[in-house]
Amino acid sequence: MVAVAISGLHGAGKSTTAKALAKRFRSLRYLCAGDIFRELIKEKGMTLKEGQRYAERHPSIDQMIDRKIADAARGGKVLIDARLAGWMAKKADLKIFLTAPIKVRVKRIAQREGRRYRDVYDETVKREKSEAKRFKKLYNIDINDYSIFDIVVNTERLSIAETTKILAAAIEAVMKRRR
Repeated sequence: MVAVAISGLHGAGKSTTAKALAKRFRSLRYLCAGDIFRELIKEKGMTLKEGQRYAERHPSIDQMIDRKIADAARGGKVLIDARLAGWMAKKADLKIFLTAPIKVRVKRIAQREGRRYRDVYDETVKREKSEAKRFKKLYNIDINDYSIFDIVVNTERLSIAETTKILAAAIEAVMKRRR
């Protein structure tokens, strides 16, 4: 029963890498906090931006999602893709954090979403400041402290395939040790 928690900054490749790893490790159930959040706000008839503002005013949204993450990690056989996965999935066997410089991350998001770099930059900086404040208040987490992670990878110079290969080797080692 292996639980893998993948956290990361917006645009660092967290979800893309997590999905690639989920395909490779089919014995692990893929759980994405972003998907849970998007489903919740869809049910409420909100856009993503409206949902983010709503979550700032209603901590119960974050808390519900984070409880699901913690519960999934305790159950094992899961690959969790969430901004707070490493902090919430305390029982995870492997905690991974993906990062990259802000300029790289914003460029990736702008290209993916077909948006202007400046707009995405402003939005990303604002979003990350809001999250840092919200998570500190909710959980007393310093999201800029990566010391809880087993592996921290700067994805700036790595392709998704290279990042996936590195992390797959780590997951395989943990799985082998757990057998």
